[in-house]
Amino acid sequence: MIARRDFLSLPLLAALQPQETGFAPLSDWVAVDAPESAFAVRGDEVAVQAHASFPAWLRSARTYQNFELRGEFLVDGWNDSGIYLHAPLHGYPTDAGLQIKIFHQPEENPSPWSCGAVFPVIAPRKVSVKKGWNEFRILADDPALRVWMNGELVQDLNQRTHPELRDRLRSGYIGIAGASSLVRFRRLRVKQLPGSEPWQVLYEKPEDLEANWRPTVGKPAAQAIGGVLRLDGDGLLGTKQKFGDFYLQCYVRGCAQHNSGVIFRSAGKGTNPAYAYEIQLHPVPDAHFPTGSLYHLQRAKYPRIEDEKWFLFELRVQGRNCRVRINGETVMEYGFLTRTEAGYIELQAHRPGYWVEFKHIRVQEI
Repeated sequence: MIARRDFLSLPLLAALQPQETGFAPLSDWVAVDAPESAFAVRGDEVAVQAHASFPAWLRSARTYQNFELRGEFLVDGWNDSGIYLHAPLHGYPTDAGLQIKIFHQPEENPSPWSCGAVFPVIAPRKVSVKKGWNEFRILADDPALRVWMNGELVQDLNQRTHPELRDRLRSGYIGIAGASSLVRFRRLRVKQLPGSEPWQVLYEKPEDLEANWRPTVGKPAAQAIGGVLRLDGDGLLGTKQKFGDFYLQCYVRGCAQHNSGVIFRSAGKGTNPAYAYEIQLHPVPDAHFPTGSLYHLQRAKYPRIEDEKWFLFELRVQGRNCRVRINGETVMEYGFLTRTEAGYIELQAHRPGYWVEFKHIRVQEI
């Protein structure tokens, strides 16, 4: 029998509980940079094994932009992991997307590596973690990012204005980090929320080569191989459309010593600075202008890339400013562009036999 005071409190309690409508189990995962034994998945449960070490991680089978994620993790000793949000297909999830830290230790003074932190840059408001099963709730609804641990709001951030978040990806995979520690998750479930980014696809499939691109200078040898656009030869492959202010995102890889580039605001007359700007793709740390540099104008900090491995490339051009991020790290910024009129985006092949490949090329006009 329910006492009158308990009965009267039920509607209030129900209103305080987050509703579960529209959620689906998060049970379809892909192991990345990890042996098959690193993660054990059973339905909506995941066990991260102690030999799952960086850079091993588990990613969702599909990408998400706006969503709510709920689940539980077990604290039964030393437990260390993280929940990746908006993780890239290739590169570093913590830097390009973001990581919500999962850690066993209660703390009175929160730090950027405490449980509930946006690791390793933003401390939680408080640390709410205990022995046994802990509930978490994450709301990523651009621009809002909110995190609850055991019903306590520990993060309430604006992804577009916070200096540590404004350059992060706003769509990507959900993931679970391997951190050399046994961690168990259960009741993982996700609800997709409305919203979409205004992307214009430049290359995603072979048909996009003819639809969106044309040789502008020289003789670039372009091959459309499924989702990969491969360049060799010597010349420039340019977009048919001109772009002024834009945000470009793609994945790139090349052979050792490749020499390529991403050209922007181009008049279609080559890479002379009078007619275009070039972001260099040249994986040589001691080069005058290594990968990420604004050729002739600003040398980049050498990025964390390896020969023949895909990396995330982001270029933002707005007014007189341009910024390059590679694998989630800002490697070059420049604020003195003089050519501000719209132009073509071009991909450079500079040396026959030294191939470079691109995929998931897309752009937003800003």
